[in-house]
Amino acid sequence: MDTVLTLIGDYGTAVYVILFLYCALKSGALPLFGGYAAQQGVLDPVLVSVAALAGGYLGDELRFGVARRYGTAWVSERPRLAVLMRHSEQLLKCYGVAYIFLYRYPKGLRTIGSLPVGLTDISWRRFTLLNAASAIIWAILLVGVGYAFGEAIEDAVTQGWGMVSIGLLVISIALIWLGLRKVSRQT
Repeated sequence: MDTVLTLIGDYGTAVYVILFLYCALKSGALPLFGGYAAQQGVLDPVLVSVAALAGGYLGDELRFGVARRYGTAWVSERPRLAVLMRHSEQLLKCYGVAYIFLYRYPKGLRTIGSLPVGLTDISWRRFTLLNAASAIIWAILLVGVGYAFGEAIEDAVTQGWGMVSIGLLVISIALIWLGLRKVSRQT
């Protein structure tokens, strides 16, 4: 671990750019590790938080925008997907705010999480406000936990606790599936 921290210290600015790009693409352990590196004095905790927040927020804005611009035509060309999308829209009308706040946590869901929201009639202004609030909480939480509990997290990862994020993904998929079933029965 000391070797990794030394490398991070040697490439300071590049590390913030990598953290930004990583957070723009996905959710995961890097903001936690950034918080741990900040706690060790190798990175600036404010810059780690800003890079994670900016990446998380802007990445979701980009995916929302792509879905808003190109998604409807793409979905309409696929009838089975169009039916699923109608059910998803009803589900998002009921639970959309909670979904926007929660999709960034389970492993694998964050990468595509804002796409279905972009296909709904939610205004971009409302999405961006909810996305910003969600990204702020996410960045503070992950970087803060990494800062406060970095050594404990390192021990947990070596003991196989990384499977917890897989469990969160399974639970999220199950809840989405149950919600879609409920909505499809109502129509």
